Amino acid sequence: MDEELRAWVRSARRIAVLSGAGMSAESGVPTFRDALTGLWARFDPRQLATEAAFRRQPQLVWDWYVERRVAVERVRPNAGHAAIADFQRRHPGRLTVITQNVDGLHQRAGSPGVLALHGNLAQDRWLDAPRGCCREDAIAPGHPPRCPVCGNLRRPDVVWFGERLPQAELEAAQAAAEACELLLVVGTSGEVYPAAGLASLARHAGARVLIVNPEASALDGVATRRLRATAARALPALLDGH
Repeated sequence: MDEELRAWVRSARRIAVLSGAGMSAESGVPTFRDALTGLWARFDPRQLATEAAFRRQPQLVWDWYVERRVAVERVRPNAGHAAIADFQRRHPGRLTVITQNVDGLHQRAGSPGVLALHGNLAQDRWLDAPRGCCREDAIAPGHPPRCPVCGNLRRPDVVWFGERLPQAELEAAQAAAEACELLLVVGTSGEVYPAAGLASLARHAGARVLIVNPEASALDGVATRRLRATAARALPALLDGH
């Protein structure tokens, strides 16, 4: 590992990590489009991952997400997730994880306070604003589950096309990007906004931006340095021993 990069980690009082689909792919999580295989191959993501699609065909969309959940449950955090979580245990409060991934692998690796900008695949929420009868402890099973009184549906707690990111998480991520001295951009194409804008935000605030990706990304021009390696290979060498 480049000693200059390891020196950046040692000297940074605040570090932020922005992770994307490439990091999860190393654990075996299918990318969003790769999940459309088998029975789902005839669908475009925009036919399934929208509120309109869910309202039109709730069982179809729900069952696709059930299949995605099963696939994610089979995989495990990789060495990159573990290196980040281990660093956080050794240095409480020094590193903030911001992720575009919905698979919960950072959380399962032990990272605290993960800012999941696109939600969490393992969790549900009410489709419409809950009424007094919509109780978390009294949900009727089904595809999808629903309130047994008013019929309000449960939906995956993820951000669909056309929806805004959760405001609290986005504001916290922007604050972390502006406050950090080093931003690690790991396994993201840099094409999905507003998450991709965090790299420019950090750079303009004076942080070093290190892109960790075996492939070129749309954020390469923002980077202080680029490390052409995968997360599982690069992050243990970069973060261990500090």
